[in-house]
Amino acid sequence: MSSFRLDGKTALVTGASQGIGEAIARRLAAQGARVVLAARSVDKLEALAGSLTQEGGQAAVLALDLSASEAVADRLGELPEEFAAIDILVNNAGITADNLLVRMSLEDWDRVLRTNLTGTFAVTKALARGMMRRKYGRIISISSVVGLMGNAGQANYAAAKAGLIGFSKSLAKELASRNVTVNVVAPGFIQTAMTEALPESAKAELSTAIPLKRLGTGEDIAWAVGYLASDEASYVTGHVLNVSGGLYI
Repeated sequence: MSSFRLDGKTALVTGASQGIGEAIARRLAAQGARVVLAARSVDKLEALAGSLTQEGGQAAVLALDLSASEAVADRLGELPEEFAAIDILVNNAGITADNLLVRMSLEDWDRVLRTNLTGTFAVTKALARGMMRRKYGRIISISSVVGLMGNAGQANYAAAKAGLIGFSKSLAKELASRNVTVNVVAPGFIQTAMTEALPESAKAELSTAIPLKRLGTGEDIAWAVGYLASDEASYVTGHVLNVSGGLYI
């Protein structure tokens, strides 16, 4: 069998409807995994599922709102039988509500923490028991270099992303004896619909701060996830893989 294959494995990717999440879903499907596409935007998910199926993959769509954390376990229980046993969980969904601390509302603080951190807790808790029982699992959370280095105007987002790192390191220690690895990927500045809308001068300014002199792509992050999801990474747990082009060293 060729390297990094995921044949026979089932992966669930949150925030799979666009951007980094879509790139991760495509990469895991290309490596042979069945993929559950989870997000709020069902229309986008169904279009992606159709595309993956056309390419020979297997995909299922799950409408999932991580801000409603108390309902997450029930939603996961609605998966069709052939997709119900999740081997690989990628916690990618996240939102921003940027502002300087003195202008940040408690609502914007709570909303970002509820989706980005508490939502991840709810999904992971719901799926970890099955991984422990089957003595196999890969849990990969998408943090950010902002969670490592901070960023003005993003106290809520940085706190949530730093929280994912502490959560993952703790979980790595709890689940290691059951052959479940828990790791983090911390992207830097990535080309998304949001950065594409920036003026060229702003994009150039962003790039100058990056030693590799370019923004990253969704595929750059997806390759890192593909490695951590594979059997080749079976001895890697509790690690934060910084994929930022040298922005944070």
